[in-house]
Amino acid sequence: MNTTRTSTAPSPAPRTASPKSARRSAPGKTVSTPQKNGVKTAQTSAGKKATPVQAGKKIKRVRDSFSMPRDEYEVLGLLKQRSAKLGRPSKKSELLRAGLKLLAALNDKALLAALQALPPTRTSKPAQG
Repeated sequence: MNTTRTSTAPSPAPRTASPKSARRSAPGKTVSTPQKNGVKTAQTSAGKKATPVQAGKKIKRVRDSFSMPRDEYEVLGLLKQRSAKLGRPSKKSELLRAGLKLLAALNDKALLAALQALPPTRTSKPAQG
């Protein structure tokens, strides 16, 4: 007996632009503008040119998980509130990425000093029993 099934469920509604994407770009925010040669040039809304971005090439995202002391984790919440008061709400991942950029810009001596200022933490996983 050969029967074909057809779905009677309605197809999902097409996605529309979210309110976040409908916002105007804030000062200092990066916007990409197309150029004649097919390469987009990242440009801040202040008019300064940044590094070129390949047209149509997406940056691959990586998921990771880590642990940190509770008091340091709470600092993320305080920084989120602070950035919201400044008119630029942010996510935890954005704060961590900004911190990485700042650390990467340090010279070796300053990076070593920043790492040595951290309190030691336990790095091993607890034994499961």
